[in-house]
Amino acid sequence: MNFTRWSARFPGTQRRAAARDDRSSVPAARAESARPAPAAEQPEAAPESDDPAPGPSLDALSAGDLLGRLPAPVALLHGPDHRITYVNEAYTSAFGPRPCGTPAAEAMPELAELSLLPLLDQVLRSGTSRTVKSRKILSGNSYTVTCTPVAGGDPDGEPGVLVYATDVTDHAEAADRLRSSERRHREMAVTLQRSLLPQDLEQPDDLRIAATYQPGGTDAAVGGDWYDVITLGAGRTALVIGDVMGRGVRAAAVMGQLRTAVRAYARLDLPPHEILQLLDVIAAEIDANQIATCVYAVHDPNEGHLVYASAGHLPILVCDEDGTVHRAEDPTGPPLGTGGWVHTSGTIALPPGSTAVLYTDGLVERRSEDIDEGVASLERALSGAKGSPQVVCDRLIRSLGVTAEHDDDVAVLVVQHPARTGTSAELFHNAALELLGGIEAAPRARAFATGVLASWRFPVELCDLGVLAASELVANSLQHGTPPMRLGLRRTDRRLIIEVTDGDDHLPRRRRAEPADEAGRGISIVATIASSWGSRRTPGGGKAVWCEFALPG
Repeated sequence: MNFTRWSARFPGTQRRAAARDDRSSVPAARAESARPAPAAEQPEAAPESDDPAPGPSLDALSAGDLLGRLPAPVALLHGPDHRITYVNEAYTSAFGPRPCGTPAAEAMPELAELSLLPLLDQVLRSGTSRTVKSRKILSGNSYTVTCTPVAGGDPDGEPGVLVYATDVTDHAEAADRLRSSERRHREMAVTLQRSLLPQDLEQPDDLRIAATYQPGGTDAAVGGDWYDVITLGAGRTALVIGDVMGRGVRAAAVMGQLRTAVRAYARLDLPPHEILQLLDVIAAEIDANQIATCVYAVHDPNEGHLVYASAGHLPILVCDEDGTVHRAEDPTGPPLGTGGWVHTSGTIALPPGSTAVLYTDGLVERRSEDIDEGVASLERALSGAKGSPQVVCDRLIRSLGVTAEHDDDVAVLVVQHPARTGTSAELFHNAALELLGGIEAAPRARAFATGVLASWRFPVELCDLGVLAASELVANSLQHGTPPMRLGLRRTDRRLIIEVTDGDDHLPRRRRAEPADEAGRGISIVATIASSWGSRRTPGGGKAVWCEFALPG
């Protein structure tokens, strides 16, 4: 092999060549300067240099000496069958002796393990170098290999390929450990995120609900998407979805605190806009620099619609039974934590047979298109999505092109209000009585409750408890409330609900009555015999007091 054309690439060669060029470029001396100087003017002899004498020219070194001294495995192959022409000592130490003149496919199994045989053909045909990085052989070692075309050097004049391998086992093992560590960190981050979400969604009597959360990206940074379902009592259900902007543990921590605050405020059974007003204050106290959006909606089976309020979040979508999709546009306010904004509540119909979808921006936002186009795509996907809530969730995720490599977190909450017919409809009943007049309304209420509960074929014990609870709630309303008053009875497949409304907004509370007190025991009696009880203010300035009984079996 002739290394003359390569010599300029070796260290030190360019410096020596530059020095030679500098000496050859000195201009010739003038004639008068060529005369010898007098002895007195002769310069002193230059002292002997300590630098070693220049070594032999690079051209004098043989290729075999150079390749043999390299610490990396080197092999030289020639011809279309890649006959072995040369292997250095490092190659022999790494892979064993290789007989010259033998095709590489027969004598070099390591090349097959590294998948280099097809690459050798490409290098030989194209005359272009190729490099493969960090490939592992059966022994467990990893190598980065460069294949360089070589012209000549073979007795038959056939071109060849110089194979240069570098052992990168330590680097490969370190990279594997790093990737494994990143996978563990991501698993821990996703576990943290999922642990902050509800582990089991509450399933109301009147709704069917499913939710999906999919973390975005492949890094260890978790997001702040969240959702929740909260049963408020008396058949009412709160639906919540939100998104804390940004990624990382901080976003997840803020999300967890907001979700906890929502559950606490929901127990107050306030209107949605008042819940958001409280959340706005909490969000500012948690982190004034963290932006969060949220939708809080309440479903009442007696009213057939969602009452909602939005803090900068995307609109709720409702699909009717015939496939028509409605978008809840207003009212909406700025994100949580901004302060200085008075939120308001709006309504959107949720009739039997319809499906509502609450979602975060990761489902519809794409960098290449406006977010309104993404919402429109979701509307089209929702109009054709049929099946159970979980099936609808999965279909929406697929229709919007969300995959495991999606770069943003996605949360979807699907709520269905089923249209019940046949035997299923027989399990759901409503009955109501307007409480007109004075105290004489109490015996009418007892008679009404007795007849209704008997017609619903409840056990005698449950009928007696229901009549007692209705009597106490009506008596409490007649004594402390104001007209209009109303007694409502509702049966679902799992519970009996008794509710009394009146025009006074003063909420009752349970207190301990003294032995000499003639009143004050009604709410205590109801709380003792019922599975649960509660009260809330109603729109227009009144209140509702309710209790529930779990049905046997």
